[in-house]
Amino acid sequence: MEMTAVHNTLLKTLGISAATAALALFAYGAVAQEKKAAPAKKPAACTTLKDEAACKAREDCTWAEPKGKAKKGTCKAAPKAKKK
Repeated sequence: MEMTAVHNTLLKTLGISAATAALALFAYGAVAQEKKAAPAKKPAACTTLKDEAACKAREDCTWAEPKGKAKKGTCKAAPKAKKK
């Protein structure tokens, strides 16, 4: 087989293309393995809080004492401010 200029150029082009494709695959694999940042969690709903101190510590919750002494107080969502 005779080595011509066209043959040499074709082999070089194919080699460069294969190397570029291999590098792209390695880069894609590295990006795919990066750990994703965890989405920010929403705070627990006020009704799930059972501790008075934890309820009062949050601005969006209020502690409601029952009128009768038989029950324990509950945490509820604070009323939202009215917009004008």
